[in-house]
Amino acid sequence: MLVARNGAVMTISILSIINALSPKDAGATRVASDVPYGASARQKLDVYAPKKADGPLPVIFFVYGGSWMDGSRHHYTFAGRALAALGYVAVIADYRVLPEVEYPGFLDDGAAAFSWVVEHIAEYGGDPNRLALMGHSAGAYNALMLGLDRDYLTRLGLRDRVRCMVGLSGPYDFFPFDGPITLRTFGAVREPLGTQPINHVSADAPPTFLGSGDKDTLVYPRNSMALAKKLREAGVTVVEKHYPTLGHPGPLMALGRPARRIAPVLADVAAFLRQYL
Repeated sequence: MLVARNGAVMTISILSIINALSPKDAGATRVASDVPYGASARQKLDVYAPKKADGPLPVIFFVYGGSWMDGSRHHYTFAGRALAALGYVAVIADYRVLPEVEYPGFLDDGAAAFSWVVEHIAEYGGDPNRLALMGHSAGAYNALMLGLDRDYLTRLGLRDRVRCMVGLSGPYDFFPFDGPITLRTFGAVREPLGTQPINHVSADAPPTFLGSGDKDTLVYPRNSMALAKKLREAGVTVVEKHYPTLGHPGPLMALGRPARRIAPVLADVAAFLRQYL
């Protein structure tokens, strides 16, 4: 999640408790854990899959948030199993964060993990030719930057593997940098406009789902609205959903079983994925 230092520690601690206590989707399980995709201790990933399904299955590469300085894939079991229960193979990867790396190091890790997925996901029943990028908060930024900015997946020859993208509560249009998080993460970049997903929109961008809570005062819904507008102007298919009762973490938490009755985020994402993945 994209929050200040003290808030990030507290929020992620709460998230770990929620993840531990939340009932998980019985139709899915973790089929691989602590799989390295690089040499760093944080370059590891977990894989989730349906318990009963005929493969190869489409794949969702999910990126969690954490202000680009916190987070653990172990706190997102509820999300991995929720997505896998829909009939997908879901991959959740850790990535290096500040201060170990600066921008764009966390994006380089995302590209490396995605490359691992293309090369190895068939071993877990996944189809390396049907991949979706998905993320929440700072993870939505990472996921959509991978799909939009040609400096990452394109240079690896993998951009055409991305069938669609899903961003929840994501920051996509936040220059000039005016807060401690964005100043710390992007303030020293020589070409700051290049850090913005909205500035990498092109006509060949994948179909995109953008979801945000109307009560989000951390990453304002205008980020999703501005990106949706830019994508539509480029002729890209966009599904834009706003959830009146949700704040910043709401779209993420609504993927889990206890919160699904609050807002139909998982159902909306599922409908989008069925159409484009």
